[in-house]
Amino acid sequence: MIKRIVEISNPARLSLKNQQMVVDREGFESVSVPIGDMGILILDHTAITHTQGLLTACFENNVAVLICNAKHTPGGILLPLEGNSLHSRTIAQQVQITEPIRKRLWQTIVRAKIREQAKVLLHATGDNAPLPAYAAKVKSGDPDNLEAQAARIYWQKLFGQTFCRDPDVSGINSLLNYGYAVMRAAVARAIVGTGLHPALGLHHHNQYNSFCLADDLLEPLRPAVDLKIYTVCNELYGEPVLTPENKRALLEILSKECIINDQRLPLMTSLHHYAASVRKVICGEQKRVEIPAL
Repeated sequence: MIKRIVEISNPARLSLKNQQMVVDREGFESVSVPIGDMGILILDHTAITHTQGLLTACFENNVAVLICNAKHTPGGILLPLEGNSLHSRTIAQQVQITEPIRKRLWQTIVRAKIREQAKVLLHATGDNAPLPAYAAKVKSGDPDNLEAQAARIYWQKLFGQTFCRDPDVSGINSLLNYGYAVMRAAVARAIVGTGLHPALGLHHHNQYNSFCLADDLLEPLRPAVDLKIYTVCNELYGEPVLTPENKRALLEILSKECIINDQRLPLMTSLHHYAASVRKVICGEQKRVEIPAL
Protein backbone atom coordinates (compact mmCIF):
# COMPACT_ATOMS: atom_id res chain seq x y z
CA MET A 1 0.00 0.00 0.00
CA ILE A 2 1.25 3.50 -0.85
CA LYS A 3 1.63 5.49 2.36
CA ARG A 4 -0.03 8.90 2.43
CA ILE A 5 1.69 12.26 2.83
CA VAL A 6 -0.47 14.43 5.09
CA GLU A 7 0.20 18.17 5.30
CA ILE A 8 -1.37 20.40 7.95
CA SER A 9 -0.95 24.07 7.00
CA ASN A 10 -3.58 25.79 9.18
CA PRO A 11 -4.00 26.29 12.94
CA ALA A 12 -5.14 22.94 14.32
CA ARG A 13 -5.02 20.60 17.29
CA LEU A 14 -3.82 17.09 16.46
CA SER A 15 -4.60 14.17 18.74
CA LEU A 16 -4.89 10.39 18.70
CA LYS A 17 -8.08 8.33 18.96
CA ASN A 18 -8.48 4.66 18.04
CA GLN A 19 -5.18 4.67 16.12
CA GLN A 20 -6.33 7.61 14.03
CA MET A 21 -4.95 11.13 13.92
CA VAL A 22 -7.80 13.52 14.71
CA VAL A 23 -7.51 17.03 13.26
CA ASP A 24 -9.58 19.66 15.07
CA ARG A 25 -9.87 23.14 13.53
CA GLU A 26 -12.00 25.97 14.88
CA GLY A 27 -15.13 26.35 12.79
CA PHE A 28 -14.66 23.01 10.98
CA GLU A 29 -15.74 19.44 11.63
CA SER A 30 -13.08 17.08 12.95
CA VAL A 31 -11.20 15.03 10.36
CA SER A 32 -9.43 11.74 11.09
CA VAL A 33 -6.67 9.87 9.24
CA PRO A 34 -5.59 6.30 10.12
CA ILE A 35 -2.01 6.36 11.46
CA GLY A 36 -1.26 3.14 9.57
CA ASP A 37 -2.03 4.86 6.25
CA MET A 38 0.48 7.66 6.82
CA GLY A 39 4.09 7.74 5.69
CA ILE A 40 4.93 11.41 6.22
CA LEU A 41 3.22 14.07 8.33
CA ILE A 42 4.12 17.68 7.46
CA LEU A 43 3.34 20.37 10.07
CA ASP A 44 3.44 23.80 8.41
CA HIS A 45 1.94 26.32 10.83
CA THR A 46 3.18 27.82 14.10
CA ALA A 47 -0.28 27.46 15.68
CA ILE A 48 -0.42 23.65 15.32
CA THR A 49 -0.48 21.72 18.60
CA HIS A 50 -0.26 17.96 19.06
CA THR A 51 -0.45 15.39 21.82
CA GLN A 52 2.34 13.14 23.02
CA GLY A 53 0.14 10.14 22.22
CA LEU A 54 -0.02 11.15 18.55
CA LEU A 55 3.76 11.47 18.24
CA THR A 56 4.24 8.11 19.96
CA ALA A 57 1.85 6.46 17.50
CA CYS A 58 3.73 8.08 14.60
CA PHE A 59 7.02 6.63 15.83
CA GLU A 60 5.48 3.19 16.38
CA ASN A 61 4.23 3.20 12.78
CA ASN A 62 7.42 4.64 11.25
CA VAL A 63 5.75 7.90 10.22
CA ALA A 64 8.28 10.65 9.50
CA VAL A 65 7.17 13.97 11.01
CA LEU A 66 8.42 17.13 9.26
CA ILE A 67 8.22 20.46 11.06
CA CYS A 68 8.39 23.51 8.79
CA ASN A 69 10.05 26.83 9.54
CA ALA A 70 8.91 30.40 8.92
CA LYS A 71 9.79 30.04 5.22
CA HIS A 72 7.40 27.06 4.98
CA THR A 73 10.21 24.63 4.22
CA PRO A 74 10.89 21.60 6.46
CA GLY A 75 13.34 22.59 9.19
CA GLY A 76 13.37 19.36 11.21
CA ILE A 77 12.53 15.66 11.00
CA LEU A 78 11.29 13.37 13.78
CA LEU A 79 11.92 9.64 13.27
CA PRO A 80 11.80 6.55 15.50
CA LEU A 81 15.09 5.48 17.09
CA GLU A 82 14.42 1.87 16.20
CA GLY A 83 12.63 0.80 13.03
CA ASN A 84 13.75 -2.80 12.67
CA SER A 85 14.08 -5.88 14.91
CA LEU A 86 17.73 -6.33 13.83
CA HIS A 87 18.56 -2.70 14.56
CA SER A 88 21.64 -3.26 16.77
CA ARG A 89 23.23 -5.93 14.57
CA THR A 90 22.66 -3.92 11.40
CA ILE A 91 24.18 -0.76 12.87
CA ALA A 92 27.22 -2.73 14.06
CA GLN A 93 27.78 -3.92 10.49
CA GLN A 94 27.15 -0.42 9.17
CA VAL A 95 29.85 1.00 11.46
CA GLN A 96 32.31 -1.66 10.28
CA ILE A 97 31.76 -1.12 6.55
CA THR A 98 35.03 -1.49 4.63
CA GLU A 99 36.50 1.35 2.59
CA PRO A 100 36.26 -0.53 -0.75
CA ILE A 101 32.54 -1.24 -0.22
CA ARG A 102 31.87 2.34 0.86
CA LYS A 103 33.65 3.72 -2.21
CA ARG A 104 31.90 1.26 -4.53
CA LEU A 105 28.51 2.24 -3.15
CA TRP A 106 29.28 5.93 -3.65
CA GLN A 107 30.44 5.24 -7.22
CA THR A 108 27.12 3.52 -7.95
CA ILE A 109 25.13 6.38 -6.42
CA VAL A 110 27.00 9.09 -8.34
CA ARG A 111 26.68 7.20 -11.63
CA ALA A 112 22.95 6.81 -11.07
CA LYS A 113 22.57 10.50 -10.22
CA ILE A 114 24.36 11.69 -13.36
CA ARG A 115 22.38 9.24 -15.52
CA GLU A 116 19.13 10.58 -14.06
CA GLN A 117 20.30 14.15 -14.66
CA ALA A 118 21.03 13.21 -18.27
CA LYS A 119 17.47 11.86 -18.63
CA VAL A 120 16.05 15.11 -17.25
CA LEU A 121 18.10 17.23 -19.67
CA LEU A 122 17.14 15.03 -22.62
CA HIS A 123 13.47 15.43 -21.71
CA ALA A 124 13.68 19.16 -20.98
CA THR A 125 16.13 20.43 -23.59
CA GLY A 126 16.94 17.57 -25.96
CA ASP A 127 20.65 17.96 -25.16
CA ASN A 128 22.27 16.00 -22.33
CA ALA A 129 25.92 16.01 -23.48
CA PRO A 130 28.39 15.36 -21.88
CA LEU A 131 26.58 13.82 -18.89
CA PRO A 132 26.27 10.23 -20.23
CA ALA A 133 30.04 10.21 -20.80
CA TYR A 134 30.64 11.60 -17.30
CA ALA A 135 28.50 8.85 -15.77
CA ALA A 136 30.52 6.15 -17.53
CA LYS A 137 33.80 7.64 -16.24
CA VAL A 138 32.91 7.71 -12.52
CA LYS A 139 35.50 5.69 -10.59
CA SER A 140 35.29 4.08 -7.16
CA GLY A 141 34.71 6.86 -4.63
CA ASP A 142 34.45 9.46 -7.44
CA PRO A 143 38.01 10.82 -6.91
CA ASP A 144 37.67 13.11 -9.95
CA ASN A 145 34.54 14.71 -8.45
CA LEU A 146 32.55 14.13 -11.63
CA GLU A 147 29.40 14.66 -9.59
CA ALA A 148 30.26 18.36 -9.18
CA GLN A 149 31.45 18.72 -12.78
CA ALA A 150 28.18 17.29 -14.07
CA ALA A 151 26.15 19.50 -11.71
CA ARG A 152 27.65 22.73 -13.07
CA ILE A 153 26.65 21.81 -16.62
CA TYR A 154 23.30 20.37 -15.55
CA TRP A 155 22.00 23.43 -13.68
CA GLN A 156 22.89 25.89 -16.44
CA LYS A 157 21.30 23.74 -19.15
CA LEU A 158 18.15 23.09 -17.11
CA PHE A 159 17.42 26.52 -15.61
CA GLY A 160 19.62 28.87 -17.66
CA GLN A 161 23.15 30.27 -17.63
CA THR A 162 22.45 32.68 -14.78
CA PHE A 163 20.99 30.07 -12.41
CA CYS A 164 22.97 29.22 -9.29
CA ARG A 165 21.89 26.55 -6.84
CA ASP A 166 21.74 28.43 -3.53
CA PRO A 167 19.45 27.25 -0.68
CA ASP A 168 19.28 30.80 0.71
CA VAL A 169 17.90 32.33 -2.51
CA SER A 170 14.17 32.47 -3.30
CA GLY A 171 12.43 31.51 -6.52
CA ILE A 172 13.37 28.16 -8.07
CA ASN A 173 15.71 27.49 -5.16
CA SER A 174 12.85 27.65 -2.65
CA LEU A 175 10.94 25.00 -4.61
CA LEU A 176 14.07 22.83 -4.76
CA ASN A 177 14.54 23.22 -0.99
CA TYR A 178 11.00 22.03 -0.30
CA GLY A 179 11.08 19.14 -2.77
CA TYR A 180 14.45 17.89 -1.55
CA ALA A 181 13.43 18.16 2.11
CA VAL A 182 10.32 16.03 1.60
CA MET A 183 12.28 13.48 -0.43
CA ARG A 184 14.99 13.44 2.25
CA ALA A 185 12.42 12.67 4.92
CA ALA A 186 10.98 9.81 2.85
CA VAL A 187 14.49 8.40 2.35
CA ALA A 188 15.31 8.71 6.06
CA ARG A 189 12.07 6.91 6.91
CA ALA A 190 13.00 4.05 4.55
CA ILE A 191 16.51 3.86 6.03
CA VAL A 192 15.22 3.58 9.59
CA GLY A 193 12.82 0.85 8.47
CA THR A 194 15.76 -1.32 7.36
CA GLY A 195 17.63 -1.02 10.66
CA LEU A 196 20.35 1.26 9.27
CA HIS A 197 21.19 4.49 11.07
CA PRO A 198 20.62 7.64 8.95
CA ALA A 199 23.55 9.50 10.56
CA LEU A 200 26.25 7.05 9.41
CA GLY A 201 26.96 8.16 5.85
CA LEU A 202 28.88 6.68 2.96
CA HIS A 203 30.19 9.97 1.58
CA HIS A 204 28.57 12.77 3.55
CA HIS A 205 30.25 13.20 6.96
CA ASN A 206 29.29 16.02 9.28
CA GLN A 207 29.12 15.86 13.06
CA TYR A 208 26.19 18.29 12.99
CA ASN A 209 24.17 16.30 10.43
CA SER A 210 21.99 13.48 11.74
CA PHE A 211 21.01 12.37 8.22
CA CYS A 212 24.29 11.82 6.36
CA LEU A 213 23.19 8.46 4.94
CA ALA A 214 19.85 9.93 3.90
CA ASP A 215 21.72 12.67 2.05
CA ASP A 216 23.86 10.02 0.31
CA LEU A 217 20.89 7.98 -0.86
CA LEU A 218 18.97 11.13 -1.80
CA GLU A 219 21.43 12.07 -4.57
CA PRO A 220 20.03 9.90 -7.44
CA LEU A 221 16.49 11.01 -6.49
CA ARG A 222 17.10 14.75 -6.77
CA PRO A 223 16.61 14.79 -10.58
CA ALA A 224 13.00 13.59 -10.10
CA VAL A 225 12.39 16.74 -8.03
CA ASP A 226 14.26 18.89 -10.56
CA LEU A 227 12.14 17.65 -13.45
CA LYS A 228 8.91 18.35 -11.59
CA ILE A 229 10.07 21.88 -10.76
CA TYR A 230 11.14 22.47 -14.37
CA THR A 231 7.63 21.47 -15.47
CA VAL A 232 5.98 23.66 -12.83
CA CYS A 233 8.12 26.67 -13.76
CA ASN A 234 7.23 26.32 -17.44
CA GLU A 235 3.57 26.68 -16.51
CA LEU A 236 4.10 29.86 -14.48
CA TYR A 237 4.42 33.53 -15.34
CA GLY A 238 7.06 35.45 -13.42
CA GLU A 239 9.29 34.20 -10.62
CA PRO A 240 8.16 30.88 -9.10
CA VAL A 241 7.14 30.96 -5.44
CA LEU A 242 6.33 28.22 -2.95
CA THR A 243 2.53 28.33 -3.11
CA PRO A 244 0.22 25.64 -1.67
CA GLU A 245 -0.46 24.49 -5.24
CA ASN A 246 3.25 24.13 -6.00
CA LYS A 247 3.81 22.27 -2.72
CA ARG A 248 1.05 19.81 -3.61
CA ALA A 249 2.62 19.29 -7.03
CA LEU A 250 5.96 18.47 -5.38
CA LEU A 251 4.34 16.03 -2.96
CA GLU A 252 2.95 14.12 -5.95
CA ILE A 253 6.50 13.06 -6.88
CA LEU A 254 6.49 10.32 -4.24
CA SER A 255 3.45 8.67 -5.83
CA LYS A 256 4.97 8.81 -9.31
CA GLU A 257 5.93 5.44 -10.81
CA CYS A 258 9.59 4.59 -11.24
CA ILE A 259 11.58 1.54 -12.27
CA ILE A 260 13.55 -0.49 -9.74
CA ASN A 261 14.87 -4.01 -10.22
CA ASP A 262 12.84 -4.30 -13.48
CA GLN A 263 9.60 -3.44 -11.65
CA ARG A 264 7.36 -0.39 -11.95
CA LEU A 265 6.55 0.85 -8.46
CA PRO A 266 5.47 4.12 -6.83
CA LEU A 267 8.59 6.02 -5.77
CA MET A 268 7.53 5.96 -2.09
CA THR A 269 7.38 2.15 -2.20
CA SER A 270 10.62 1.81 -4.17
CA LEU A 271 12.54 3.71 -1.48
CA HIS A 272 12.18 0.73 0.86
CA HIS A 273 13.63 -1.59 -1.80
CA TYR A 274 16.44 0.92 -2.35
CA ALA A 275 17.32 1.23 1.34
CA ALA A 276 17.01 -2.52 1.88
CA SER A 277 19.43 -3.20 -0.99
CA VAL A 278 21.96 -0.79 0.55
CA ARG A 279 21.65 -2.65 3.86
CA LYS A 280 22.20 -5.98 2.10
CA VAL A 281 25.35 -4.70 0.39
CA ILE A 282 26.68 -3.32 3.66
CA CYS A 283 25.92 -6.62 5.42
CA GLY A 284 27.47 -8.70 2.62
CA GLU A 285 24.18 -10.29 1.53
CA GLN A 286 24.32 -9.00 -2.06
CA LYS A 287 26.69 -6.99 -4.26
CA ARG A 288 24.41 -4.69 -6.27
CA VAL A 289 22.41 -1.70 -5.08
CA GLU A 290 18.93 -1.31 -6.55
CA ILE A 291 18.30 2.39 -7.25
CA PRO A 292 14.96 3.84 -8.47
CA ALA A 293 15.11 5.32 -11.99
CA LEU A 294 12.79 7.72 -13.80
